[in-house]
Amino acid sequence: MTAIATPATRPPLRRRLLGRQPLGYLFVAPYVVFLAAIFAYPLGFAVYISFHDYFFAAPGAIVERPFVGLQNFTDALADPVFRRAMLNVVVFLIINVPLTVAVGLVLATALNAAIPFRAFFRASYFVPYVTASVAVIGVWLWLFNSDGLVNNLLGPLAPDPSWLVNSFWAMPVIALFATWKQLGFYILLYLAALQNIPKELYEAAEVDGAGPVRRFLAVTVPGVRPTTTLVVIAATITGANFFTEPYLLTGRGGPNGASVSPVLLMYTQGIEQGHAGYAAAIGVLLAIMVMAVSLVNRYLLERS
Repeated sequence: MTAIATPATRPPLRRRLLGRQPLGYLFVAPYVVFLAAIFAYPLGFAVYISFHDYFFAAPGAIVERPFVGLQNFTDALADPVFRRAMLNVVVFLIINVPLTVAVGLVLATALNAAIPFRAFFRASYFVPYVTASVAVIGVWLWLFNSDGLVNNLLGPLAPDPSWLVNSFWAMPVIALFATWKQLGFYILLYLAALQNIPKELYEAAEVDGAGPVRRFLAVTVPGVRPTTTLVVIAATITGANFFTEPYLLTGRGGPNGASVSPVLLMYTQGIEQGHAGYAAAIGVLLAIMVMAVSLVNRYLLERS
């Protein structure tokens, strides 16, 4: 007796479109609305503005905002202030990202060990991250002022002019400040990743004669590689958008634009001077650069 094969029935169209659990769309809907309202719409509107001679006007006012094509982009690329701002971002990232990864992983490894007052040290490293930048910048102004603590300790070795009014040292000091302030968050990420590394790997490496440094390089570093990728990308995106540091530490990007950032330039051009189209073009160029650098970082880290 032969069995008769029945053709498989296709699920109804509603199930094919909504899946087995359509209620899930209800739970994700608030976040989708949040993304659309806070990120997608402003990004699309910024791209639109960047192609127009756009300026802000009073509500209800009818003003002409002509289409200018790529003119805002060409003006930005030809502007030496914008080129200096992009160079400052590169300097910032070269200092900030490697320091964040290296110091964050080393401190997380130390805080993951059984040391006295471990909970106190974990909280101490996280305090600067949750403290307002305006509050802690006052401390750094006191440290790196011309008659501050750092210059008093260095004596004749202190730079002249001082750190924050020195065109060479202004950006490194800003990068160090941002690294110190954000380090607690990245230590927390590494601490979470260290919990997932099996202790048997460390025990096996110790049996094979590996010392602390060798265990760190052979077990810890590969074990947290996915988190390192996340840290590098997050530090790159955050670092490229720094604004508060040059605005407050060096007096709006001084000296003579040596520490100006693209976001600070967007603020001065778009808000203070009313060149919204030019400011939007700067933002679009910055977003393209950040996405390109993040993709390259991810490719290199995952490939290794």
